[in-house]
Amino acid sequence: MSSFRLENSGCRIDRSHHLSFTFDGRSYSGFKGDTLASALLANQVKVVARSFKYHRPRGVFSAGPEEPNALVTLRKGNRSEPNVRATEIELYDGLVATSQNCWPSPKFDLMAVNQLAGNAFAAGFYYKTFMGPRAAFNKTTELWWQFEKFIRRAAGLGKASIEADPDCYERMNAWCDVLVVGSGPAGLAAVEASIAAGANVILCEQQPVPGGSLIGNNATIDSAAACDWVKARYVSLAEKDNLRILTRTTVQGYFDDNTILAIERVADHKPKPDDHEPRQRAWNIRAKSIVMATGAYERPLVFSGNDRPGIMLADAGQRYTVEFGVAPGKKTALFTNNDTAYYAARDMAEAGANIRMIIDVRAEVSGDVRALAASVDAEVHTGSAIKRTSGRLGISALHIGAFNPVTNRLSNKSQRFEVDCLLVSGGWSPAIHLTSQFGDKPQWDEGLQAFLPGDPQQAWHGAGAMAGQFGLANAFKTGASAATAALKDAGITSRKYKVSKVDDEEISVYPAPVFEVRRQKKHGKSFVDFQHDVTAEDVRLAHREGFSSVEHLKRDTTLGMATDQGKTSNM
Repeated sequence: MSSFRLENSGCRIDRSHHLSFTFDGRSYSGFKGDTLASALLANQVKVVARSFKYHRPRGVFSAGPEEPNALVTLRKGNRSEPNVRATEIELYDGLVATSQNCWPSPKFDLMAVNQLAGNAFAAGFYYKTFMGPRAAFNKTTELWWQFEKFIRRAAGLGKASIEADPDCYERMNAWCDVLVVGSGPAGLAAVEASIAAGANVILCEQQPVPGGSLIGNNATIDSAAACDWVKARYVSLAEKDNLRILTRTTVQGYFDDNTILAIERVADHKPKPDDHEPRQRAWNIRAKSIVMATGAYERPLVFSGNDRPGIMLADAGQRYTVEFGVAPGKKTALFTNNDTAYYAARDMAEAGANIRMIIDVRAEVSGDVRALAASVDAEVHTGSAIKRTSGRLGISALHIGAFNPVTNRLSNKSQRFEVDCLLVSGGWSPAIHLTSQFGDKPQWDEGLQAFLPGDPQQAWHGAGAMAGQFGLANAFKTGASAATAALKDAGITSRKYKVSKVDDEEISVYPAPVFEVRRQKKHGKSFVDFQHDVTAEDVRLAHREGFSSVEHLKRDTTLGMATDQGKTSNM
C-alpha cells in the first residue's frame, strides 16, 4: 500500500477488506470505506482532471459535495455516468473511473494550449466573440459554421452514454412529525430529543454512514472518543420504531407545505443494482416541522497559483488524514485567516501527518493557537501571506511575504519554502441553500464574514453551524433547542433531554476579512471558480463593464455555474 497511507488513523476504513479499482486504465487498490478521492490520494495520484476553459491540471480540493475539481466518469457502457465527484464515490471492488476534459491524459493535455490565449478568454469572451457590424458578422458566419464542430467538441464536461439506461428508479411518499436534515452533532441531538418525545422522525444524511463531523473528530464525548461514541449512538437509534434513517440521501428541494424532495442513492455504491433493486429513489416527504442541521462549508483563499494540485481545503486535509488514514502530502503547510486551521493541523499531526508551517494573514493570534502550532512543531508566520506557488503538475514550493490585511499589500521581499501540500482556510459559509431556495432572505454576519439563514417563512429551525453556532457544545445545545421548537410546531410536548457532556475547546471561527491576496501580474492567475477558470481579474473586469449585480456577474463570468454551484467560489 502507498506510503501516503497512515497506520494509526482512518476510522472510516476497514483495513482487512482490500478493494481493487482502475482509474484511466491503471489498477490501484484501496480499502472498504474509502472514497475514490481518498484512494487516489493514498496512491499518490494528484492530477485527476483538467479545468474547463484553460485545461489547467486539477487535483482533489475538498472531501464532500462542494468539490469543484475531481470530476470523473464512472463505469462504462450503458451505466456510465459523467461528472461524478470523486469525493462522493464510495469505493467498491472493480470500480472503473476515467478522467474528463483532457486528451490524451490529465498529466499531458494538448488542450492546455488554451492557457497561451488567456487574455482572449477573459470574462464574457463568448459574448464578445463575433460581435460587430452586421456586414462583418455576415462574412464571418460561414467561418463560424466551419469551426462549430470543433468548438462544440471542446465544450462541455464528460460524455454521457447514448445507450438506454438499464436500471429502474422509484418514487416514495412519506410524512413525519419532525424531519432532520443532517446527522452531525446538531442533527443527532435533534433526533434524540424528538424521539424521546414520541414524535415520528425521519433523518436524511447524504453520507453512507451517519455522524457528520463527529466521524473522525478527535473530541471526547461522555468520556469516549467521538468516532466510537457516535457509531454506538446511531446503532441504538436504528432500533427505534419511530425513526427512519435515510443514508446516502441528499435533500435537493424545499417546497410549499413543508415538503422536501430527497434523492436516495440506493445502489450507486455497487457495480450494478441487485435484482429488483432500484438504482435511486426519490422521496417526497411532508413534515410538520423541519430541523436544518446542514453544517457549513469551508472557504478557500485567493492568491497567485492557488489552483495547483496538492492545494486543498484545511477541513478536507483533516478529514482525509483522520477519517481515511491518508496524508495529503509529505511536507504540508497551512494558509489561514482564522483559528480553525490550527486545530486541523493538530489533529493531522496526531494522526501522523507532517505539518511544516502555518501562514496566517493576521498579525496577532492567541497564545492558545500558538501553543497548538508548537505542539506539532510547525513554524508560524503571522502577518504573512502567500505571494505565489510553484510547480508543474502539483505544488512544489510556495513563496511568502509580509502582508498588511488592512491595505491588502504584500512586501516585495519573499521567502521560498518547499512543500508538496498546501491546506487553505478562508473561513466558513453556513449551508443555507435549502432555506434560501424557498425564499428566506439570508442575513450577513460581519463577525463570521458569511451569510446566515433568514427569517423562516415555514416551520423550520436551524441548528449548529448552519445557524452560525460552531463548536460541539453549541451544536448539541442548538440541536436540542431546535427539536423543542419543532415538536411545538407538531403539537407534541417535548421532554427533558440531557445534552451530552463534551470536552469542547473554545475555537474562534471569526476570520480576518481577507478573501484575496492581490497578485502581481508576473506571478500568474488567481482563481475564484476552479472548475470554470474564473479569476479575480475576471470578476473585476465584469464589474468595470457594468455587471455589478451578482446575477449579471454570474452570467458574464460563469462564476458559480459549475457543478459545485458556487459552494467554494460564490462568497
